[in-house]
Amino acid sequence: MPKPETLNFFQKVYAVARQIPYGKVTSYGAIAKCLGAPRSARMVGYAMNGASEMEDVPAHRVLNRNGLLTGKHHFPGTHLMQQLLESEGHTVVEDKLQDFDKHFWDPVEMIGFDASTDQ
Repeated sequence: MPKPETLNFFQKVYAVARQIPYGKVTSYGAIAKCLGAPRSARMVGYAMNGASEMEDVPAHRVLNRNGLLTGKHHFPGTHLMQQLLESEGHTVVEDKLQDFDKHFWDPVEMIGFDASTDQ
């Protein structure tokens, strides 16, 4: 069972992820930085692993820093993460989003960062 402070961190991760615009993507590290916990990208990944079936959290829009679909195994079906990205107009080749920088949404620039998070 996760610690209560971890659950709180996960809720903050989901709140940021919900703001990723349609057709945009971000990274685990960018969300961690936005939450004032730049060394917690892996923890953001853990949070996103559990969000793939949450309808209100666009977990498919969160990739690794190189645009790789590292979370694809946490989605039901064989290629659901890729299919969701492609349905938003993205091109994915060999599990990597093409033009990652062009489609990147930086939550720090858009919503700032939460200095109260001490992860």
